[in-house]
Amino acid sequence: MARNKFPGGGGMGNMNNMMKQMQKMQQEMQRVQEEVQKKEVEATSGGGAVTAIATGKKELVSIKIDPEVVDPDDVEMMEDLVLAAVNEALRKAEEMVAEEMGKVTGGMNVPGLF
Repeated sequence: MARNKFPGGGGMGNMNNMMKQMQKMQQEMQRVQEEVQKKEVEATSGGGAVTAIATGKKELVSIKIDPEVVDPDDVEMMEDLVLAAVNEALRKAEEMVAEEMGKVTGGMNVPGLF
């Protein structure tokens, strides 16, 4: 009597099921990736003096500066506030994408995915 080389007697049936599941997950990942690229995140610095908005594509789409904080004698402070808001918005965008994709992959890290 020949013994099955695959534990659980799966053979090709299990392989086909696994491939279907992988294809389904890949399609879901693509859908979520397209969805999160359209979402926006907002970050502020200086107690709301500067607001930056970025998309899930990690593209900056808006910067708002409260005119009351604009001081021509302290341009360096304004530059620092803008940088802080932009960097935080991009960090939030990356975090949002990773969180949404993690829902699809079950937290599995897929290299090169996002």
